[in-house]
Amino acid sequence: MSLVNGFSKLSKAEKVHWIVETYFNGNSEITNLLTSYYNSDQALQKLHDEFIENTITNFYLPFGVAPNFIINDKVYTIPMVIEESSVVAAASNAAKFWSKRGGFKATVLSTEKIGNVHFLFSGSKQKLEQFIKDIQSKFYENTKHITKNMEKRGGGILAIELVDKTSELKDYYQLHATFDTKDSMGANFINSCLEEFANVLRAEAAVYANFTETEKNLQVIMSILSNYVPNCLVRVEVSCAVEDLKSKEIKDPQYFAEKFVQAVRIAEIETYRAVTHNKGIMNGVDAVVLATGNDFRAIEAGVHAFAAKDGKYSSLSHAEINDGIFHFWMDLPLALGTVGGLTTLHPMVKFALELLEKPSANELMEIIAVAGLAQNFAAVKSLTTTGIQQGHMKMHLMNILNQFNATDEERVKVVNYFDTQTVTHSAVVEFIESLRK
Repeated sequence: MSLVNGFSKLSKAEKVHWIVETYFNGNSEITNLLTSYYNSDQALQKLHDEFIENTITNFYLPFGVAPNFIINDKVYTIPMVIEESSVVAAASNAAKFWSKRGGFKATVLSTEKIGNVHFLFSGSKQKLEQFIKDIQSKFYENTKHITKNMEKRGGGILAIELVDKTSELKDYYQLHATFDTKDSMGANFINSCLEEFANVLRAEAAVYANFTETEKNLQVIMSILSNYVPNCLVRVEVSCAVEDLKSKEIKDPQYFAEKFVQAVRIAEIETYRAVTHNKGIMNGVDAVVLATGNDFRAIEAGVHAFAAKDGKYSSLSHAEINDGIFHFWMDLPLALGTVGGLTTLHPMVKFALELLEKPSANELMEIIAVAGLAQNFAAVKSLTTTGIQQGHMKMHLMNILNQFNATDEERVKVVNYFDTQTVTHSAVVEFIESLRK
């Protein structure tokens, strides 16, 4: 294999041709595979091509919906984009379960977002503190052209403060800035403000009369928003009398509630369990984040940092029984947007937001956190009753059948057989082979 020059300047057809020739010996079936995923609407395909660089085709994920969610007494059908079997079904089951028990309650606790200018300063801390006070107004003045529209919507810069990190890294300080970006996720807005803060910092330090020549040589390392947003927080919860938990799967509600609480407490103190426990929460969260055109990588990074905020990675959700009431809740940091980015470009993102009745960013925080708590409830409920594999593997059965190109007749026989049998990959394969003998 040889390196390729100017790949980004090739047309999409030329990129595909190079890949097929270089890695697949010119196999026309690969070309057909890639082109078969093109959208027949050329304008729509062009839109997709321009989302990222070096596009060669589209990659599809299933778009499902989970109906019957009651959130703050309003009914929602929640869009979910995910490839994992049983996630949408589990969320739907949890939604139905709690729709008969008062639904989900959600409250946005705060919406503060964070960015930092990271810089090195070798000199007097006292003089630096006075310097930041003296130039504080210039941070706001020099970003007026950036913040004007955001301020009209009620957002903008909330505060700018100096943070001393020299005990951890020699000469290291931060400008720690907080923002409210209203219905936009605000990454571009925050980064633009931070870069202007950095310009002010450098320019003003160079001429500050109270600094020595060494102190005037303040060095900005970088300016960037943080995806850790512990003060952009939503709380979601469900509760009901313990006896009201009784259902088809829950014959003894007191026993179930106590076992459920213990399962959550294990996740609170055991990191090995907490990681998988929280992954289940993110199954629900990420699926809605993707459907609504938000950044699931940023959400994942911030959420997992939040799970370790007390010095040990722990469960995001919590449960208790108090005076006969079962209570299950979670606080989740979510920096989301309902305007800007893909929300106005991607047709399916626009559809998803319309399906949710055009929520504000705060409402979307509530909806997404509820999807996470619902998924977590369904998973822990399965783990403490029938076991996780029973439902999951039955959903996975279709994937196994597709792997073996099962006919319609074979599918009917396999599904009927495994209606009363434990589904495992080997058992399904063995049964299919027996049908084909």
